Amino acid sequence: MSIDLPPLREVIARHGLNASKALGQNFLLDQQLLARIARIPGDLHDAEVFEVGPGPGGLTRALLQAGARVTAVERDRRCIPALTELGEAFPGRLRVIEGDALELDTAALFEGKPHIVSNLPYNIGTALLVRWLSADWLPWWQSLTLMFQKEVADRIVAGTNDDAYGRLAVLAQWRSSARLAMPVHRSAFTPPPKVMSAVVHIAPTAAPEGVDFATLERLTAAAFGQRRKMLRQSVKGLPGALAALEAVGIDATRRAETVSVAEFAATARAMTAPAIG
Repeated sequence: MSIDLPPLREVIARHGLNASKALGQNFLLDQQLLARIARIPGDLHDAEVFEVGPGPGGLTRALLQAGARVTAVERDRRCIPALTELGEAFPGRLRVIEGDALELDTAALFEGKPHIVSNLPYNIGTALLVRWLSADWLPWWQSLTLMFQKEVADRIVAGTNDDAYGRLAVLAQWRSSARLAMPVHRSAFTPPPKVMSAVVHIAPTAAPEGVDFATLERLTAAAFGQRRKMLRQSVKGLPGALAALEAVGIDATRRAETVSVAEFAATARAMTAPAIG
């Protein structure tokens, strides 16, 4: 859908929307780039989309032009008038909620399963991701298409023995597929951040049976909390962990970065089995 809209720079200038460092804001203005991001989840025609931190509405425009019905949560009230104007250009297709995404029961906002597509504020991105990954499975969302700092994106998609491999990779991959969908150069943002960025796409898959998320989270936090130490040292304070490693057949002298996602899931499963205590 093509609707004649004023340039984003004009909208930002008219509403005095200088990016707030305190809110982790960096605005994307390149509409071709934004349209590419909006295509990552697939066909969004008449699909529900949830967006966190739309700012002046650059990505929101691209999602609406792709045919989506967008619910956007924005904490910065300075941006609400610009988003309201955008909603008027797409009647009935944009719902704007002023608030903090970390404090909302976001699942309750939707009757169906939305795609989550966001240029996440840097200061809350990881916290929101872990919250969405910890949802009941299969989750209330269809897919996640999220912009992160490049180093965070690398941690989400990393494989065993990669320098970036750690807790976030395991939590993202044990019951989801995670891929690096698109790098984004720092120069694409206003103001340009000090670091490069990337878009990650995550799609839920079936969860391994008998694996408790909270147990897996505790296990990975302990294992990677002292990642240079052998597992027998890093997880010894976690009840049942050493016995679970033995039951699964994982050598406790290994280090966490050598343990695959499947092995961590198997260990977490064994930790909750009746024979492990």
